[in-house]
Amino acid sequence: MNAYATTLEAVESLPYDEQESLLEVMQHRLAERRRAKLIASVKQAQKELTAGRVRPASAASIMRRIKS
Repeated sequence: MNAYATTLEAVESLPYDEQESLLEVMQHRLAERRRAKLIASVKQAQKELTAGRVRPASAASIMRRIKS
């Protein structure tokens, strides 16, 4: 049995209230990870902008480029 299946079985063996608590904790942790990834992406974009590798553009101008 793989780690995912083992973990799933372990979670299913918990009482319902503990499963709900675990779900809340995992949702919070996943949100934190997404936030951290977004922050890293913004910092990278800021570095590229400062280095002159990209230039500011409006959403409308980007969409025009995509459609043309």
